Amino acid sequence: MARGGFPGAGGMNMQQLMKQAQQMQQNMAKLQEELAQREFSASAGGGAVKATVNGAKLLKALEIDPDCVDPEDLEMLQDMILAAVNEALRTAEETVSAEMGKLTGGMGLGF
Repeated sequence: MARGGFPGAGGMNMQQLMKQAQQMQQNMAKLQEELAQREFSASAGGGAVKATVNGAKLLKALEIDPDCVDPEDLEMLQDMILAAVNEALRTAEETVSAEMGKLTGGMGLGF
C-alpha cells in the first residue's frame, strides 16, 4: 500500500480524495443556488389557475382567472389552487432530484 493511501482507493491518496470531495461540494452548492432560482409552473382547471414555484420550493406566483371565480363554489377554486401548486412543487422536486443525481452520480445523498 502506498504511503497515505488505503486499499480500494485505486491508488489515490487521502489528499486527492479530499480535493475531489471539496470540488464536488463546490459544484453542489453552485447547482443548488442555480436550481433555487429556476421557476416551475403548473396550471389547473384548463388554465384557470396557474402556480409558479422556485427550486427552493417557495410559491412565487399564483394567477387566477377572474372568470373562474364563482362565489357559490369556492371549493372548486380551492381544489384548482391546490392542484396547480402541488403539481408545480412536484415538477420542481423531480427536476432538483434529477439534476443533483447527475452531479452526485447516484451516490444517494438525499437530494
